[in-house]
Amino acid sequence: MDAEQREAELEGSEASEASEGRARLSKRAVVDRALKLADAEGLDALTIRKLAQDLGVTPMALYWHFRSKDVLLQAMAEQIWSQIYVHVDPSVPWWVQLQSGLESLIAVLRAHPAAPQLVVEKEKQNEPAMRTTEAALEILRSAGFDPEYAAEIARSTLWTGISLVMSEAGYHPELSEEERAEYQRLAEVHFAMQPASRYPRLVECAAPMAACDPDLHYRLGVDLFIAGVRAIADRQRDAAEPR
Repeated sequence: MDAEQREAELEGSEASEASEGRARLSKRAVVDRALKLADAEGLDALTIRKLAQDLGVTPMALYWHFRSKDVLLQAMAEQIWSQIYVHVDPSVPWWVQLQSGLESLIAVLRAHPAAPQLVVEKEKQNEPAMRTTEAALEILRSAGFDPEYAAEIARSTLWTGISLVMSEAGYHPELSEEERAEYQRLAEVHFAMQPASRYPRLVECAAPMAACDPDLHYRLGVDLFIAGVRAIADRQRDAAEPR
């Protein structure tokens, strides 16, 4: 068998494997597995080749569904947005609806360590993102906010969710649970060892500064944000009332 024949057989074998891979993989299955890998190892560590190895197919089988890694990342971002639930219900107070949407956002971001980076870096003009944003704007416009305020508050809701997740003490998705616990322990030691004469409150709060209670962290963060939006709504309503 000459070199050309061997090369032709190799190409035919690769094409056959890619075809078989395409037949047993759906786009949803690829995106789901890509999210799991990104959550476990970090978004930057995700590659088409690594994903193909994990799925037991050739890279060509994945390129059939996604022509580049960037297109795959876009699909992953769309998947994240599709899991966020914002429901418009006129029978429920507007601020309760907004709070429910923010809590859903936080739950999705916490479930997927790669999600904050995906939401920040990837284009937000996919269909699930626009549906979510449309619902948030409808809630805010129904509350009496003008388009400018509604848009700003909708953006702030998104960034509040991202900030709360990324500001949780010990937030390091690239670390294992053991590594994260050690990181927090060292941070507590660092705070506790400061001169008490200069930093009495920092020394006193060394433990909660290094590792917070997640329930308190998110409940307080959501409460602060919603209380602020409600206060703005009240202030605007008072200003609009005739004297």
